[in-house]
Amino acid sequence: MDEPKYIPRLYGRHIDKPLRARPAQLMEELLPQIAVPEPRDGRIDPKALFPQADEIWLEIGFGGGEHLAWQATENPNIGMIGAEPFVNGVAKLLVHVEDKALSNVKIHYGDARPLLEALPDKSLDRLFVLHPDPWPKKRHHKRRMVSPWFFKEAARLVKPGGILRVASDIRDYIRWTLMHAQNAPEFEWTAECAADWQIRPDDWPQTRYELKSRKEGRTPAYLVFKRI
Repeated sequence: MDEPKYIPRLYGRHIDKPLRARPAQLMEELLPQIAVPEPRDGRIDPKALFPQADEIWLEIGFGGGEHLAWQATENPNIGMIGAEPFVNGVAKLLVHVEDKALSNVKIHYGDARPLLEALPDKSLDRLFVLHPDPWPKKRHHKRRMVSPWFFKEAARLVKPGGILRVASDIRDYIRWTLMHAQNAPEFEWTAECAADWQIRPDDWPQTRYELKSRKEGRTPAYLVFKRI
């Protein structure tokens, strides 16, 4: 595969607090069993990962894994891939996977961008980017996940009629996302009124991060784009 055309990283910390015994054990024993193949080894076929799945969904930066685990539980017919470079987040999702006996989850532990490039065209039915790191300083904007490169890859990966969901509680990032979406003719913003982006859809569970942001006075926006 060609070398990726992006800067080395889009994330800050790699680890927070040291893992406790159970999460550490899951990282060692369970993660290798459900890990996505290494992207740099070649093209990744999601259908090979989930032979029985009706659809393939991918969440970039799943945080503590609550949203991903909820979607996998509520939609057992889908194959759910999660990408996360933060070890504590990966460990939390592994706890969900074991506790809920989820057999339809695969994890890419690391930068999501090589994974995106390794996936084949029209291989995703849904793509989630929920509360990504806003990198608020202007000199760091190049590190933001949402970018022209991202929308180009999303347009390649998401099937016609498929869905891209982006959420943020940072107003500048919401404007940033809509600005780049305007330059991505393959996607159509589905909102017809303010409530469509102000009210979280029923199949979009609240996460601890969102609850914290509301307590701190920030209001999330729920952006839904349809692949034309």
